[in-house]
Amino acid sequence: MNLDYFQVSFLAILQGFTEFLPISSSGHLILPTLLFGWEDQGLTFDVAVHIGSLAAVLIFFQRDVTRLLHAWLGSIFSQRHSSDSRLAWMLFVATIPAGLAGLLLGNYVEQYARSLPIIAAASWLFAGLLFWADRGSKEERSMDDLSWKAVIFIGLAQALALIPGTSRSGVTMTAALFCHLDRKEAARFSFLLSIPIIMASGLLRGADLISAETVAIQWPVLIYSILLSAAVAYLCIHYFLQLIERIGFLPFVLYRMVLGLLLIGVWLV
Repeated sequence: MNLDYFQVSFLAILQGFTEFLPISSSGHLILPTLLFGWEDQGLTFDVAVHIGSLAAVLIFFQRDVTRLLHAWLGSIFSQRHSSDSRLAWMLFVATIPAGLAGLLLGNYVEQYARSLPIIAAASWLFAGLLFWADRGSKEERSMDDLSWKAVIFIGLAQALALIPGTSRSGVTMTAALFCHLDRKEAARFSFLLSIPIIMASGLLRGADLISAETVAIQWPVLIYSILLSAAVAYLCIHYFLQLIERIGFLPFVLYRMVLGLLLIGVWLV
């Protein structure tokens, strides 16, 4: 990881800021390399900022996570079923499509799909779907009202986030809005759904890091990256949930359209 502290700070803030907002972290993290000629941040940094993102969402939703985990384990070992255990199982089921897609297609996507035209096209396409879902959703359901059909639909949508530029949070919020959740509930479900997929991704990337033959880990930089990305991600979750019912998703839709244009402009130059 040949990055100085300014570059580490910039990338950690960028990752923390974009991980949970519906604007595509992959579309942003490719820009410093293209615009400034920075070296790829490498697997070590990637693992660090994912640990930061995971820490942020676990800390923010610690009460929900503790309650859901307890209810889920109770449903397995004691046959105690409740709305919390149902939601926990729904999150588990909704994670399966993305997990399978990552295992089967992850290497292919890394090799062939990380191009500017694809990222730009995905940014535009899923911005349009987010706009449609936000404007078309009239009902205000909560997570307790989700059907299993809706959960599978959201899970399949999350698998599409494998396409660079899609935005995992954006596509799951879009799917949740299509299932008639209100804006805040759609965001909450998306954030809770991020926990198992970020954890699984971090474990896989961590295994790759451990198996690498030559890994020089700069622990101060690594810890700094984790803490900074976690702090930024936590603040993003906090303020996003406070503001989303008032501002809606239109600002994020417009931003994604501008980002797509910028990416195409860089590609054409």
